[in-house]
Amino acid sequence: MTISRRRFLQYVTTASAAGTLTTLALPGASFAQSGRPVLKAGDQKGGLRALLEAADELRQLPYDIQWTEFPAAAPLAEALNAGAVDCGPIGDAPVIFALSSGAAIKIVGANRSDAYGTAVLVRPDSTLRTAADLKGKNVGTTRGSIGHFVTLKAITAAGLSPSDVNFRFLPPADTVTALASGSVDAWATWEPYTAVAETTGRARVLVNGRSLWSGLSYLAATDAALAAKQEVLRDFLARVVRAQVWSYQHVDAFSAAMARIIGIPPEAAKLQFSRRATKWLNIDDALIAEQQRTADFYSQVGLLRQPLDVKPTFDRRFPIKV
Repeated sequence: MTISRRRFLQYVTTASAAGTLTTLALPGASFAQSGRPVLKAGDQKGGLRALLEAADELRQLPYDIQWTEFPAAAPLAEALNAGAVDCGPIGDAPVIFALSSGAAIKIVGANRSDAYGTAVLVRPDSTLRTAADLKGKNVGTTRGSIGHFVTLKAITAAGLSPSDVNFRFLPPADTVTALASGSVDAWATWEPYTAVAETTGRARVLVNGRSLWSGLSYLAATDAALAAKQEVLRDFLARVVRAQVWSYQHVDAFSAAMARIIGIPPEAAKLQFSRRATKWLNIDDALIAEQQRTADFYSQVGLLRQPLDVKPTFDRRFPIKV
């Protein structure tokens, strides 16, 4: 499938245009009702809301949800840090940066996905073929993102150092334009951006995240929300877990709903969803140890000012029940 560059940019910028500027209320939710708590839920490109809506998990809520959408984890982390949202989905690498900046947040839920779609992309006609070819090249990504992390892992595995690559820290929409114009040689990104780029013929995968990234992502909540809305968060997480199970039992229906809700091509929606194979997990010592290794790697490559102990960040009071 090929589409115009303008149409491609529309897909990628949907979250940016509608996201940080717009708050979305659930159908029928009244924010004026006294006594009903309001959960301020952050989202990335509408993925979490699409999941819950498609699985019909937004009915008969004992609370209201105020949605705020973000194009990437970095601005969502900033919103969590500022208390502008109560909770939101965030990858393991962005959590590290949020914690290092002093964010008062906890991880209440964890999931693991196939890491393929967290990748370094290049233009289809690029001469770059391996991670080693990135030496001296410009790589566009969001600072502290899982795309940034995968690039660092890939180049160090290839014998390069972080200084061998010129990182340009840009939001996804700007990086798309930079890749198309040639002002960056590669784009380090994640789903659904990877699937959109692939299925529209705008980019190909140079390096995928398998063997480089843990595939871990989280539902993070602020300390303030945990103090005031613990049962709301518990119910919200349970609905997300049930919706995830439902989604893989109804791949075609969910993929179609996701394409419609978040505004990406149906082919991209199905590709990114089916290959991620996301499963929610209980937080245990092994999972915390994986997160610690991510933090230690960022320390080793000089992106953290001081070592970070991640253990206090995990809240085990929210066991996963499927």
